[in-house]
Amino acid sequence: MTPITKTILTEYEVRKTARQKQAFRRWLIPVLQENGWSVRAEQSAFGVCNLVIGDPDTAKVIYTAHYDTCVRLPFPNLITPKSPALYVLYQILLTLAILLIAGAAACLGGLLLGDFGRLLCLYGILGLLYFGPANPHNANDNTSGVNTVVELALSMPPELREKCAFILFDQEEAGLLGSSAFAKKHKHVKKNTLLVNMDCVSDGETMIFCFRKDSRSAVDRFRAAFPADSRIRPEFLTKGYVYPSDQVAFNWGVGVSAMRSTKSGILYMNRIHTKNDTVYREENIAWLVEGCIRLAEEI
Repeated sequence: MTPITKTILTEYEVRKTARQKQAFRRWLIPVLQENGWSVRAEQSAFGVCNLVIGDPDTAKVIYTAHYDTCVRLPFPNLITPKSPALYVLYQILLTLAILLIAGAAACLGGLLLGDFGRLLCLYGILGLLYFGPANPHNANDNTSGVNTVVELALSMPPELREKCAFILFDQEEAGLLGSSAFAKKHKHVKKNTLLVNMDCVSDGETMIFCFRKDSRSAVDRFRAAFPADSRIRPEFLTKGYVYPSDQVAFNWGVGVSAMRSTKSGILYMNRIHTKNDTVYREENIAWLVEGCIRLAEEI
């Protein structure tokens, strides 16, 4: 871990409020500029502020991650990319649990304060999902992705820099707002440019690469650029998977994420959005940086 990415992990791990995000950008932008990168903050509706590094409109490959962080929740967001039915079932159960909690709070509020109390408690509980206190630990989701992008930008050889650009998307946790806004503004990038999105890449020994339809033609290049070693076992998924993140806004999007595995081989992620999101495997970030440089060399 470089001193710069160590600072992100220790001093800028929480980036939820507008003030926290602004402080992070004010610190990071000069760091990147001092290392030769042009950087701009691109603003859009709903308070979105994407950080654009390099020139994505001329780049051959764009490396991205979302830099906003989530609220602290009592339940983890379980993701099982190769088991879509299990993922959907968990999401249904999670939604039912939240509705039951909100309903119970509304009933209590109604008993104490009448209709006003009922509505106050109902919308108060639901509002906490988006506007509640920040999760104090976001090592995997998504400080790991941010650090991968930053370390990659700082490590990219001079002769490859014109091929690459980097974006730190805002408002992923609110519904992929940052990446959707960027894709709408940059239609050429949306339709034609390979985009590799790092989302939760530090908690697990299996690294999955989730290919959109157009990007499947690049699978062999990814296999060559990201070989298995003692640190990571990669899996390249082209169909039958579920992984909702910023890459879905781009035709040539590839989502990258680290997974743990059960004894029966089910890949899963189960600590994000809770206080237990503290696992940061530095070897994952190093492996990804090395592979992303190899990928840039071959494009």
